Amino acid sequence: MTHNPSTAAQSKQSAPPAQRHPARSPLSGQAASTPDTRIPQQRVRVGSPLTLLAVVPGLLGFEPADSIVVIGTGQPGAEVHLTLRYDLPEPAIPRAAAAIADGVTNILAVQHITTAAAVAYGPDRAVAPVANALRTRAAEAGIALTEVLRAEGGRYWSYVCSNPRCCPPEGTPFDLADHPVTRAFAASGRRVLASRQELAAMIAPADGDQAAAMRLATRKAERQITARVDRTTRVSHRVARRRLVAAVGQPMIVDAIDRYRAGGTLDPEPAAWLTVALRELRVRDDAWARMLPEYNAAHTRLWTDLTRLAPPGYVAAPASLLAFVAWQQGDGALANLALDRALADDRRYSMARLLRRALDSGAPPSVARLPMSPDEVAAAYDLQEAAADAEAAEAAVAG
Repeated sequence: MTHNPSTAAQSKQSAPPAQRHPARSPLSGQAASTPDTRIPQQRVRVGSPLTLLAVVPGLLGFEPADSIVVIGTGQPGAEVHLTLRYDLPEPAIPRAAAAIADGVTNILAVQHITTAAAVAYGPDRAVAPVANALRTRAAEAGIALTEVLRAEGGRYWSYVCSNPRCCPPEGTPFDLADHPVTRAFAASGRRVLASRQELAAMIAPADGDQAAAMRLATRKAERQITARVDRTTRVSHRVARRRLVAAVGQPMIVDAIDRYRAGGTLDPEPAAWLTVALRELRVRDDAWARMLPEYNAAHTRLWTDLTRLAPPGYVAAPASLLAFVAWQQGDGALANLALDRALADDRRYSMARLLRRALDSGAPPSVARLPMSPDEVAAAYDLQEAAADAEAAEAAVAG
């Protein structure tokens, strides 16, 4: 009997352990998720299948379904280093299971993770190909899989244990409602959502009166910008717009950040101005440089609100900033969903693509450092604009 995955999950409210999942699996459409590891201040010894099943929803922040979740540790008895979640592929898709297994083992190997356990949620026909491929690839890579479970309909089965006395063919019934780990998560005040879809709904586009108000406010902001730019004759329309939006937008960004840090929110008109201003890279990068991790909860509220409120065409910047602050706090599920929204709005958006690559590589939240300070952002853009002005002046003289 091999039901003894000696993984320990340790909570760290302020500094989650390095753990990121890849943002996407090697297969198109197969999303992987990293959990929010800000769990109660205690160690949880995962010494049984039941405890392993109880830990997973708390690590992810939601109840998984049609998924395979891999928890990696440095060695038996060590902290959780990362948690990976992949959608189960259709069994009929060629090499789908092998692609997931390759992706998981590559990430574990790169991060020098030598011990892991896995739990899959769904029917055996969908789980077995992935579980078998994962066991094979892990063995080839020298990674010890201490447990591989399948859960469905209130029962679990092990792909590692074949002893019918503890692993009957009909499965083992389980109920996590009163499990100590479940109670610990509840006592910590950390909410475990019913599904990933419920999490996605938290950043879904606003509708009804909210959406209508934002559309009107956004059109008004754009008209105000155009009217002021049309009165500018010294530089091109494009350059004048960029500079005007930056000049107006950057102070508004600072004000919004301060407002949310103080517990406030935004009305539609300033929210619309912000979504317009954030389309300028200088404004977005200035906002990015202000995402100090000690204010993460306030920043998450700000970018969640703007991601929801932004009309189509204005979503990519706030959603990418939301993905960054979610990654900062170890909430990979939210980071991935935010990136999905950003790339749906603009599939070429550079910040979203950069973050997607980082998450795909399994980069931990400790890597989510601020790229520059606000002063460095300003200096870099001032230098760039000065060079552009000099080039334009030379062209005018030559003409």
